[in-house]
Amino acid sequence: MSDYVKGEYKRNIYDSGSGYLVGLFKVKETNIDDDDILNKTITFTGYFHELNEIDTYIFHGSFIEHDKYGKQFQVESYERVKPEEKDSIVAFLTSGHFSGIGEKKAEKIVKVLGDKTLDIILNTPDNLLLIPGITKKNIDELHTKLKEYERSYETIIKLGNIGFSTRESMLIYNHYKEKTLEIIGDNIYDIYSKIDGISFKRIDAIALKNNTPKDDLIRIKAAVIFIITELINTLGHSAFYKKELIPYINKVLGIKLEQGKIETALEELLNQKELVLLDDLYYLKDMYEAETNIVKRINILIHKKDNEIKNIDEKIRELEKYFNIDYNTDQELAIKESSEKNFLIITGGPGTGKTTILKGICELYRMVNKIKPFELNDRITLLAPTGRAAKRMSEKTGLKASTIHRFLKWNKDTNKFQINEYNKSKTDFVLIDEASMIDVYLFSSLLKGLRSDTKIVLVGDVDQLPSVGPGTVLEDLIESEKVPVRRLNSLYRQKEGSNITFLAYSIKDGMYEKELFNKDVDLTFIECKSKDVMEELKELSSNYSDYSYKDFQILAPMYKTLNGIDKINDVITEVFNKKSKSKKELKVGDVIYREKDKVIQLTNMPEDNVYNGDVGIIEKINNGSRKEIYIDFDGNLVKYTPSNFLNFKKAYAISIHKSQGSEFDIVIIPLVKDFNKMLYRKLIYTAVTRCKKRLFLIGETEALKFAISNKNSNLRRTTIKKFLIEGINAEI
Repeated sequence: MSDYVKGEYKRNIYDSGSGYLVGLFKVKETNIDDDDILNKTITFTGYFHELNEIDTYIFHGSFIEHDKYGKQFQVESYERVKPEEKDSIVAFLTSGHFSGIGEKKAEKIVKVLGDKTLDIILNTPDNLLLIPGITKKNIDELHTKLKEYERSYETIIKLGNIGFSTRESMLIYNHYKEKTLEIIGDNIYDIYSKIDGISFKRIDAIALKNNTPKDDLIRIKAAVIFIITELINTLGHSAFYKKELIPYINKVLGIKLEQGKIETALEELLNQKELVLLDDLYYLKDMYEAETNIVKRINILIHKKDNEIKNIDEKIRELEKYFNIDYNTDQELAIKESSEKNFLIITGGPGTGKTTILKGICELYRMVNKIKPFELNDRITLLAPTGRAAKRMSEKTGLKASTIHRFLKWNKDTNKFQINEYNKSKTDFVLIDEASMIDVYLFSSLLKGLRSDTKIVLVGDVDQLPSVGPGTVLEDLIESEKVPVRRLNSLYRQKEGSNITFLAYSIKDGMYEKELFNKDVDLTFIECKSKDVMEELKELSSNYSDYSYKDFQILAPMYKTLNGIDKINDVITEVFNKKSKSKKELKVGDVIYREKDKVIQLTNMPEDNVYNGDVGIIEKINNGSRKEIYIDFDGNLVKYTPSNFLNFKKAYAISIHKSQGSEFDIVIIPLVKDFNKMLYRKLIYTAVTRCKKRLFLIGETEALKFAISNKNSNLRRTTIKKFLIEGINAEI
């Protein structure tokens, strides 16, 4: 028998807008042996259709410790107790649900109909004609509204009966309302395309359990949408050929379909505007719209007349004097064009001064537009894909900078941006660093949230890894040769004799230059067999055990294998954070976390100002009955409880993908042939360019040579470049 509390809903503390609530509840009855909750107000959380202060409710669930609200009752299911006592029924009828029914009319109704008033209104409403003063309009209002009120609960019960959880049932009902059962009956798979948080596989299992045929056309169409979505997220492509989809369709559906069935499904999806077909490629509507939106918006900016700036050369000289710097020709042109052009890309490799010119771009914009220094943050917006990159940007410019998600006011519960085409930002100029990391969907969303005349400058290294999400936005824009691009070619670090920088450029050019290694302290290759890498790694890391966690980093291509990230973190923990009686520990799954461990955030948690890729230190662990881990992210202390322990991992070693947007003084990269399926040129180039001062490669020379020679790293099929060059030839 599950735990329950029975009582009265008081009010909300938090409402996600999609059914998820945190609120207060007055307990009148419970089966929980706890005198502290009976007749007390508790905090509850869960998914609900509708709660009001008149009804009595029974919540089934259990108490948990929430990281923000403390002890609360997590509701797994609930039921409304229909009012039965006369006073309760009068209060319900006058609660505001039924217009035209005041207290006097309600008392008359209950006096005549008694405790069964609500059943009589539902089943034989004409009995209300016996009551003096009750009009036909009153009767229709009472019957209709009460029927709607009852139907919502019946719908949720029916959703539960066919297999959905209470949370899923609430998400479904809150989306479809009174049409829920009709839509579910017609096409249960509509849930997958309309509601975030319920997977295709979950819906498909429930559909099959409720006798949907395996070759049902509706099921096939839903599977196609699911497959293309998964392939977009896995491979990064924008669109797919039919022959690529067929094997996945048969695998997901668990049957071998006739070709005609697949053809019919694809044709119907095209007719229903869920897919777009162009040059034999099938696009999801959202992807096609995102790519075409990017092209249309950029075309508006690049065809807008350039800004004419008087005495711009003199202003550049003022900047050099102000910042005590001499810009090279490329940098000077980039800074000038950032004010002259309405859209500009600035690209260059390590050591070319991309970050250095950010200050110049912002200051020139302020000078040209006669903006007071304290007003600049209101006119120019500095953005980056990651929190670390945004922080570096802010440190370099002295201005505020944020992640793109935070700027667009991403709502975690609805997975929507609050800054969008209907609620645009008023900023005049957007400057984005680490632009190679921006995917198609995010860039399209950003453009929707900006006015069509907002100036945009993208800064990034096009030779780095592409975005984790789909597409190659920066590369496509540059290769189209349709947008203004300023390349930074001069090496600022060259005069310092940086072998790291030379290595990066030789990798980019596909060349292995052995003579770069071990000739100076900044670049070292420790050659050893795969089985010896871990011991070498331990010995080398021990030389830097006193370094700040921000300055030292191990980067590896893979999580698994003998020398993968997971194994490295197990071993290197004892180098940087030895076991001690003074440090509390807590085991989460197979991992033991210890106070002062270095960790990395794996998901966005905007409510706590923590984002994917942020690195912090475990400040405190509670390992008693209340399990808690407190992580310090550069002064932002965030509490984690078991519900979100999987949102972080140890970070003595991290993936090269996760390192994008960050820089470290000391970097160690293990390279072995076991990593070969993940070794390619852009990956190793990105890893090398994360290092500022001392870089160590440990492992097998052949692995490095393979990575440098392997240029074709699952090249992404995208069409922004094509659309910019040829124009957009299809419309939805």
